[in-house]
Order: sequence, then C-alpha cells, then structure tokens
Amino acid sequence: MTPQPLDTLPTATRVPDGLDDVAQRLVAQLPQTVEWLRDLVEIPSVSVQPEHADDCRRSAERTADRLRDAGLEDVELLELEGTHPYVTGSWLRAGEDAPTVLLYAHHDVQPVGTPDRWNSSPFEPTERDGRLYGRGAADDKAGIMAHVAAIRAWLDARGSLPLNVKVVIEGEEEIGSPNLHRFLETYGRRLQADVIVLTDLTNWKIGWPGLTYALRGMADVYVTVRALRQPVHSGMWGGVVPDALTGMVRLLATLHDDRGALAVAGFEDDVRPLGDEERARLQALEGDGEALAAEFRDEVRMVPGAGFVGDERRTILERLWMRPTITPTGMDVPATAAASNTLLAEVTTKLSCRLAPGQDPDRAMEALRHHLDSHAPWGLQVEVTVGERNAAWVTEPGGPAWDAAVAAMTAAYGREPAAMG
Repeated sequence: MTPQPLDTLPTATRVPDGLDDVAQRLVAQLPQTVEWLRDLVEIPSVSVQPEHADDCRRSAERTADRLRDAGLEDVELLELEGTHPYVTGSWLRAGEDAPTVLLYAHHDVQPVGTPDRWNSSPFEPTERDGRLYGRGAADDKAGIMAHVAAIRAWLDARGSLPLNVKVVIEGEEEIGSPNLHRFLETYGRRLQADVIVLTDLTNWKIGWPGLTYALRGMADVYVTVRALRQPVHSGMWGGVVPDALTGMVRLLATLHDDRGALAVAGFEDDVRPLGDEERARLQALEGDGEALAAEFRDEVRMVPGAGFVGDERRTILERLWMRPTITPTGMDVPATAAASNTLLAEVTTKLSCRLAPGQDPDRAMEALRHHLDSHAPWGLQVEVTVGERNAAWVTEPGGPAWDAAVAAMTAAYGREPAAMG
C-alpha cells in the first residue's frame, strides 16, 4: 500500500450518500486537524507519573480548546479531589426528541518506557510513510481529534448536527480509570445519552474496519514475597538460606502450565461460554488460523522459534478476546548493572489480570489470592494486594446504534466491519 500524506483522505474512502458537503469540509480541514493532533502529542500527559500532573492539566486545557474550536458549547474542565482533569462539552440543539450520543476518548498517555528504543522522540511527533509517530498519536489523542474533526465538519457544512452530542475526554484511562466511578456519581446525569461511542480501539486490519462488542476487564495485583528481615551475602549463605527472588520466580511459575495456559484453580469458573453465533463469527475471522497466526507473529515481532501460549483447544481469537490472562508486568528488583552478591529479602511483582466476560472480579481475585498463598515455596511469606479491578463488558452485535455504525463504516470503507472482541 502506497503511503499517503497525513492531511489527505485515503483514496479508497467512500462518502456516504448525501454527505458530500460534510466530507468536503472534512478534507479541507484535515491539515489543521493534523496540526492540532501534533500539538496534543507534544504534551507529555503521562497520568501515572506525578511529575507530569501539570502536563495532564495542559493536555486537558488544550483538548478543551479544540472542542470549542469544533463548535461545542459548555466546554469545561471537571475534576474531583485527587483526579486528573476530565473535559466535557456538548451540542444539544437537535431537540428533545432527537437521540443523544456521548463521545468518549482520553487525553492521558502511557510512560515512554526505554527512550533509546524509540526511532524518534516520543513527544516530538514525526511523520513516516504516511503515519504519525509519537506517544499518544494513536492512543488516544487521535481519538480526540476524530471527534473534533467530525463535529467541526458537520457544523461548518450545515450549521447543525443531526442529533444531540455530548463529549467526555478522560485524563486517567491509562491508569485504569480509578476515579471514573466517583466522577460518574457526581456528573453522570449530565452525561446521560442513548449511545456511547469510544474511539479508543482498533480496526481489524488496515482498510478493514472493526466494531468492538466485547472488552475484557482488568485487575491489578501486587504480590510480595518475603524471605528475610534483611538481605544477606550470597557467598556466605547461598545454598542454605532462601531468597525472595528465587521464591518469586517459583511462585510465578505456578500460575501457568507448560503450555502457558492458566493453572489457577477456580479463576476461570465464571467465564461465559461462547454461543454458536459468536463462535461462528470468530471462526469466520480466523479462518484456518495459520494465516492469522503468521500475521500476529509479524505484528508483535515474535523472535524466531517462539510459539503461542495458552490452551490450544481454543482458537487464537477466543484466547485473545474471550478468555482471562494473568501476566507479570513489573518487578521490584535491582537492575543487573547495580546488582550485588546478595540474597534479596523481599521482592514485589505487579500482575496484570485480564478478566473475561462473565467473570466476577472479586471471585476471580479470591481464587488468585488462594492460589498464591497455597503455593508459597519453602514457607516464605506471601502478601497479595488487589488494586483497581473492573469486570468485562460485552453486548450483542445488533440494534439501531450498531446497525447505523455498520452502515456508516461499510459506506466509508467499502466492506462491512468485523465484529471484534
């Protein structure tokens, strides 16, 4: 596929009937839209790092500016004690009988990780081969600009929208939305709508759109293994005295069997079984599985010889979208460059759990806690702390909103969107 400039529509784009004037405004505004996106990406709104709190506020303020530029009214920053700012706005002139859609996105981003692994500076957006690279360029500041561009094009072309629109842009999505429930308890009434549209997901493939009808839930778990009251020298005590790091490694190894499938009793008991229609949808996307497996290997850059993990009785897409996972994502241990000849007294690991449709987060966490407690090696102490947790979300692909989205995306892309988990 030949790369195209960021400020032009793909040549394959089809304009739905009767919307030529709106599409023309969208195209005319694309250079400005891309510049606004670059401007947002330059702000390091890393919500998990306290030193970027001011940047999160700047990002919210800049987002509010863009919503006003699009033509939204009543735009404001909303926050509760201890939260990063939310941004809201609305256009409610379509009348009480018209449907109302709530548009969601988030303006916070993940940390950059290891800077020298980036091909360009993460907060200096760079265009390569028709794509914009930078932290948040896709997730999810492009989502913000998708809302802005659509609203602005409609209002510039016709002076009104065909329905009522509300917008909420969150500032804490990348840390698990820990205050979203408090925010909704306080401001939920003003966000009431008939339909919610989130621009924080992905298409099935380039040129093949996707509509998501299921999302796995999430839970953060912190596991601490204690072996000693203080570190001791490995040359003097190694071979007799247990150390926390080796204990942690052994404990983590019990979470999965040799295939990489979960081995935690009771953790998967509540998982919703697939229905015949759902299984058929997944099978239609996956085909024989070989081509999809090859695509996924290439996409995630698996090293030669590495195999997929999990229960091989289930398809790749079922494992990705409809089954739970437990993954260590961080560990508090000395870096190798700073490591000494020491038996560690205490080690903490963060586990990221993805919860499948049907799972009760509390029951799943209790099963995990029991497993960790009962598999502590050598009598070591194990402490389990469960952080934020949210259940999975799933709906049936269908209904007026779904059908409207399918029709719009089919008209634009020339093919029906894939129903995705």
